[in-house]
Amino acid sequence: MASSELDLSSALWRTSSYSNASGGDCVEVVANLPGIVPVRDSKRGQSGPVLLLTTTAWSAFVADVKH
Repeated sequence: MASSELDLSSALWRTSSYSNASGGDCVEVVANLPGIVPVRDSKRGQSGPVLLLTTTAWSAFVADVKH
């Protein structure tokens, strides 16, 4: 039976430009996976939970945050 778990071990995580050196507002995203955008809190480390958004949902979120 195939696993439905997404393997993010080779994902290229990018820290938000709004994150700061003191550990606040640390959001990381993966932008190199077709159709989905994994998002996590970098303060929780690699073993922390990951929120999976569709690229459409991520684009709408970013657009709303910018306004």
